[in-house]
Amino acid sequence: MEANKDYTRMSLEELVAEEKKARKEQTLTAVMMGFMLGVLAFGVATQGFRLVMVVFPIALFYVFFRSGKKTGERLAAIRAELGKKRAG
Repeated sequence: MEANKDYTRMSLEELVAEEKKARKEQTLTAVMMGFMLGVLAFGVATQGFRLVMVVFPIALFYVFFRSGKKTGERLAAIRAELGKKRAG
């Protein structure tokens, strides 16, 4: 997961592979965020507002959220370059 890849130098096949990888990453991140929200809801419903049951899932949700945001930006850059290569 290199953040500084130069997508302009990649071939069309490499860009398609990178897009597929980024989409999988984005899906996994969304699933993990949903899981953390489920853990948070379950913990609050069964044990109330205990520190560990609230702070830990919220912290992990935040980590996954930031990761998903970076992946979304990377996916947008890949798709923009794919559009240029397919049009030109």
